Amino acid sequence: MQSVCVYCGSHSGSRPIYAERARRLGRQLAESGISVIYGGGNVGLMGVMADAVLEAGGEVIGVIPEQLVNWEVAHPRLTRLEVVPSMHLRKARMFELSDGFIALPGGFGTLDEMFEMLTWRQLGIGDKPCAFLDVEGFYEPLIGMMDRMVAEHFVNAEQRDDLWHGEEIDTMLEWMHSYRPANADKWLEEKRLSVAR
Repeated sequence: MQSVCVYCGSHSGSRPIYAERARRLGRQLAESGISVIYGGGNVGLMGVMADAVLEAGGEVIGVIPEQLVNWEVAHPRLTRLEVVPSMHLRKARMFELSDGFIALPGGFGTLDEMFEMLTWRQLGIGDKPCAFLDVEGFYEPLIGMMDRMVAEHFVNAEQRDDLWHGEEIDTMLEWMHSYRPANADKWLEEKRLSVAR
């Protein structure tokens, strides 16, 4: 794994621990020789994480839509900043550049980007590891919702398990390095049986 995409908030959140964890992740990725792909902003957790990578001597590539260059204040000191025409092309380009995906705490944009990667993997478009790096239970309700989707037969249990969720960065990176995608069909058994009938 030579590069990872990090999704995170363009705000810093209400607690200092969010920025602390973003800073620690950026530093560890740089020290591990892993290039970081992210949304290109200079604000919120995005800016904190990118600065930490750069300060530790790592490589950071930002991908930002033209519309957001001013809104998110494009980072001026990145290794490389790619400006693309749209959000759709941003996601596709970040996918091309990345060997895996990590979600730090964030808002709608963070979830949108991460869930698109999960959906692409579910459909067989990609087979790259996806990890939710939690901070003091931030993602616990979301993980609970995923479990509810499995219980109500909207998501295959193997696909639900084919992602990482936890707080330890070292453990997460070990999992990503050794990741093997689950060999799970998108369609649940009930669907296959109904088609057979």
